[in-house]
Amino acid sequence: MGMLFVERENPAGDPIDLIEQIVAANDWPFDRAGDGELSVAVNGSWCDYHFGFSWREPERALQLTCAFDMRVPPARRQEIYHLLGLVNEQLWLGHFDLWSEDGVILFRHASLMGTSTSVTVCEELIDIAISTCERFYPAFQFVLWGGKSAQEALAASLIETVGEA
Repeated sequence: MGMLFVERENPAGDPIDLIEQIVAANDWPFDRAGDGELSVAVNGSWCDYHFGFSWREPERALQLTCAFDMRVPPARRQEIYHLLGLVNEQLWLGHFDLWSEDGVILFRHASLMGTSTSVTVCEELIDIAISTCERFYPAFQFVLWGGKSAQEALAASLIETVGEA
């Protein structure tokens, strides 16, 4: 991800403005639906990720959602729910959900922003979301397309590759 190199704070303002600057610096396509909302498309290693950012002023909370380019058919939802539980045990920030209406897997995280927020904090939130999605995407694929159990899929996705062949 490109860095803006200038530490700017946004005192008591909408952090969506800062996120828009980060998104523009990375040349990611985006849509500013209105005040406090931003949609972004990011190409990942495994698929395209669809980010949504929402700002709630009363709580001073920023919610980030990142949806995968995959749908879970009803026949695999029970095993995906099991995998979601196992994956979420591994996370320090955020969690994965399955949107029950349309079967979309997504990563969600909400942050309280206090009285100001910075470009660095917003960049870190985006980096964490992307790296978390990239890390666990294969596990969801193993269950959906590979027919693996949740335990098998998680074990395979947590293997760290060392060196080169």
